[in-house]
Amino acid sequence: MDRILVVDDDPLILAALSRILQSEGYEVITHTDPAQAAKEEGFQVVLTDFMMPLLNGVELLRTLREKNPRAVRLMLTAAADFRTASEAVNRGEVFRLLGKPWSLSELTSAVRQAIEHFRLVESNERLTREVAEKNAELTAINRDLERMVVERTNGLLDGLISALDYRDTETQWHSRRVSLYSRRIGEEIGLTPTQLEVVEQGALLHDIGKIGVSDTILLKPGPLSPEEWVEMRKHPEYGYKILAKMPYLHDASLIVLHHQERWDGKGYPQGLKGRDISIGARIFAIADTVDAITSDRPYRKGRPMSVARDEIKRCSGTQFDPEVAEAFLRIPDAEWQRIRKKVEDMENAENALWAGFTPGKVPSRVAS
Repeated sequence: MDRILVVDDDPLILAALSRILQSEGYEVITHTDPAQAAKEEGFQVVLTDFMMPLLNGVELLRTLREKNPRAVRLMLTAAADFRTASEAVNRGEVFRLLGKPWSLSELTSAVRQAIEHFRLVESNERLTREVAEKNAELTAINRDLERMVVERTNGLLDGLISALDYRDTETQWHSRRVSLYSRRIGEEIGLTPTQLEVVEQGALLHDIGKIGVSDTILLKPGPLSPEEWVEMRKHPEYGYKILAKMPYLHDASLIVLHHQERWDGKGYPQGLKGRDISIGARIFAIADTVDAITSDRPYRKGRPMSVARDEIKRCSGTQFDPEVAEAFLRIPDAEWQRIRKKVEDMENAENALWAGFTPGKVPSRVAS
């Protein structure tokens, strides 16, 4: 039942108000002493006289508001006090002002509207809480979905790289090194965490388009002919077409498309120049060169990092973005050694996993 607090220093008026409101179905709490009324709590509407000893109606309502902030405030006032009381309405302290003597219809209508207002405010607060709770639940669900997408996409990336590695055995670990090298350079130039993820993904998948290149070209032991180079140089576009339709990899696919472009515009497949090349591809170009110089090849041993540094410095402004080259040169050799060691540990762990594998028997860690 809705509770109404009624305060008037005139006992006869108070009794009349109480009877009227009780007949409307409300629970009524009455006080002739405003100081005692100020202690009340747990009501939906307060109806008070304005002119009373010790506390006037405005002062009482202000006091009650502290403990009952949602209660709707109504005030009765004689014509002589109307201007003073109306200021309380303008300040938002009173929901509605009723004149003395009141009409029965006006009084009951005002109380009914006050109760409805209270319920609307209460309902709005409840809905706001429920929406906040639902939003929190949706946020948690979205986080779980994002985590699942990331996990499955990372699994997809690993699968794509492994598939290419079956055709070109140098690809997998080279790709993992350059992806981590690229991320470290991206950190040095201040990329955001999201941008770093894109750079790492694009670098990891840079050669995925080689899946579309024929074995006779991809695995040819000697130099490629001019015609064969035409085919080989299509692999950035092949890679882009593989990845661009996957929303999660769309930004990374631009790195794949641009990874053979040069700062001076002499790269391929589009001959892009300067900042027209995606930042991830400009970073990758340096990471790729560093790994090519410092890694063992069938025809030569890997050379020291100092040789790679000299090459990056020499080609800054032609093959490489000068700002990215400068960022690379700031990073100490120990960082590159740490990353290389990390990838070596990954390679050793995978080799150990598959050691002794025979067809039809899955290694225990894979099976589990």
